[in-house]
Amino acid sequence: MSSGAPRVSVVIPAYQEGSSVIPVLDRLLESVTLPCEILVVVDLPDDSTIPYASRYGPQVRVLLNDYGRGPANAIRYGFDHASAPVVVVTMADGSDDPRQIDELTRLVERGVVIAAASRYMPGGMQVGGPFFKRTLSRLAGRTLYLLARVGTRDATNSFKAYDHAFVDRVGIESRDGFEIGLELTAKARRFRLPVAEMPTVWLDRAEDESNFKLSQWAPKYLHWYWYAFGPALARRRGHTFGGRVDRTDHPENRQSGVSK
Repeated sequence: MSSGAPRVSVVIPAYQEGSSVIPVLDRLLESVTLPCEILVVVDLPDDSTIPYASRYGPQVRVLLNDYGRGPANAIRYGFDHASAPVVVVTMADGSDDPRQIDELTRLVERGVVIAAASRYMPGGMQVGGPFFKRTLSRLAGRTLYLLARVGTRDATNSFKAYDHAFVDRVGIESRDGFEIGLELTAKARRFRLPVAEMPTVWLDRAEDESNFKLSQWAPKYLHWYWYAFGPALARRRGHTFGGRVDRTDHPENRQSGVSK
């Protein structure tokens, strides 16, 4: 991994990963060649991830999230403490391919506000995972791509790169699960801002374990699913995303007190 001011901040929400985080961080440090910071975000001071992630010194920062428990709050905390203009969210279980972080980052640097790693486009693949969850995710991704034209066939995948300025501007309203990826994709579509995708191979964690709580989080996914079909939002003159002038204005954010 190159030194210097980071071009990308990699945010990893982690929960009691223990020593299993070691091969994930090793692969990440081996794979990312751009100047980078890695932010491992945990909810509790006694999380079993901490002693293992802390071994990496300044290359990896362990952050204690004080926004509230859960992956959405951990990801929000990571965004708010990231210093790079591009932020990539990836999982602590090794399901994502870290070799793609450089390319996802460069897509954002070229002008998109979100670069999505897609399991459902040609060349992509999902290996393992609960059948019902896979089916719902694929169906949501395909319908959003074809009907709402969100720019990616895999809007629900968490493995994405974001223009940090875009996220700061539109805010993150999610507070529970992994629906942040869908929320921000839906907001990009409503603002008519560019989204790109590249194929990825996603591997389910070997022990066939998942913290995905479908009954709890499904209503929140559905909220952002339907939000993506809404009309274009007004724009404000002179705002900049990643060096581009944008004219986004989001009255909903002003009224609802969206964070950041």
